[in-house]
Formats: sequence, structure tokens, C-alpha cells
Amino acid sequence: MATNSLLELISVHTHIGAYHILHGVDLAVPEGEVTMLLGRNGAGKTTTLRTIMGLYAASQGSITFRGTPIQGLPTPDIAQRGIAYVPESMGIFSDLTVQENMVLAARAARHAGELDAQRLAWIFGLFPALKKFWLYPAGKLSGGQKQMLAVARAIVEPRALILIDEPSKGLAPSIIANLIAALRELKAQRTTILLVEQNFQMARALGDTVAVMDDGRIVHRGRMAALAADEALQQRLLGLSLGAHQ
Repeated sequence: MATNSLLELISVHTHIGAYHILHGVDLAVPEGEVTMLLGRNGAGKTTTLRTIMGLYAASQGSITFRGTPIQGLPTPDIAQRGIAYVPESMGIFSDLTVQENMVLAARAARHAGELDAQRLAWIFGLFPALKKFWLYPAGKLSGGQKQMLAVARAIVEPRALILIDEPSKGLAPSIIANLIAALRELKAQRTTILLVEQNFQMARALGDTVAVMDDGRIVHRGRMAALAADEALQQRLLGLSLGAHQ
């Protein structure tokens, strides 16, 4: 295990019903960096995130966070250790206001008045629309605004690690640029991020390290810059080149 790994998976297997989805995943997530988890559809990326969070049980292997095993723990206990998860579905409560969604995500606050005012001001700086629509039902937000709320909930309190599943999916380029800027600021604050993404411009802009999955296994590990510079490797691993997605 690398000395600076915040999270490590060793030979992790996951079964969902009769299906064997993960086939011995080995993944190290360096502390303070953005690790991109790339791969074709169906490669096992979302299953990997859900297994880390305990939403799926690992049938074999080990998952350690800060050197301590977390596999087998209930999801709330894993979250309590400082891991947040932003699912592809975003998971917001549509009938609740933006404010109520944020309060629910804050373990230390029972009502809006107990939210950290300084941190909330910082979040509003990242996502001004959330301040504008603070008392609106979250279900009435646009797709991009819902994604902003999903990320904002994950960072309403400081987290050591954030797992984010395809945040740019279906969003306009201007909203993606806003998300990139927000995630860069999180990274500057030494928040560790494991990011599943199909938008290669976003992957190249944010990624420090990269792991590529295929058929439930990690088939490539390295620096994101090296993968971005090697179109032949992109074609072999992903079936396309980053250069075609600028």
C-alpha cells in the first residue's frame, strides 16, 4: 500500500444476486488528489463506488480507509468516518427545499440556523444558484442545479473523501465548467476525490491519477496527464481518444 493512500481496495469481489460484477479490484486513492475511475459502460465503476460505501457487500477482498478496514460496516458508519457519496441519480429529496436537503446532509445541524455560516457562504460562492433558490423545492431545480445541490450536500461539512458518480452527465458545457471550478477548489483544500466520469475534458482537467476498469477489473493505473497524452493508449483502453472530446 502506498504510504499516501487514503483509501485502498485489494482483490475486491462483489456479487449482486447471481451476477459476479467485480473480479478482484485493486485500487489506491492517494490522499489530497483527484483519482479518475474511467471505463466503458458496464465495466463496474458504479458498483465499485457502491461497494466502498457498503451499499453492496464485498464478497471477498479488503477495503481500508486511513488504514482501517471498512468492508462489512453499515453505510452510515462508513459515512461517519468522513466519506461522502454523490450517486449518479443525485439522490436529492425533491419535495424538500434546498435548505432542508442541506440540513439533512449536515450531521451537526438539526435546523438551518445550526449550519456552519462560513462554510455555507463558501458553498454559495461555488454554487450561487443554491442561494437564489434556497427556499424552493429541490424538485423544481434544473438538472444542473440539482447536481450542484447533490455536490453541495456532500460538502456541507468537511469530508476526507468524496465519491462522485458521473456528475457531468446530461449537463450543458457551462454547468460542467462550473462543476470543474468547484471541484478544483475542493481539491485545493486537500479534499480527496474519487470521480467516475465519461466527460474526458472534465477527466483531464481534474484528474491527478487515473484507474481504468474493464469487465470488473482495474486494467490500467497511472497519472491522468500521461493517459491524456497517449491517444493510442486511450483507444486501447477506452475505445476512443481524449483528443476527440475537447
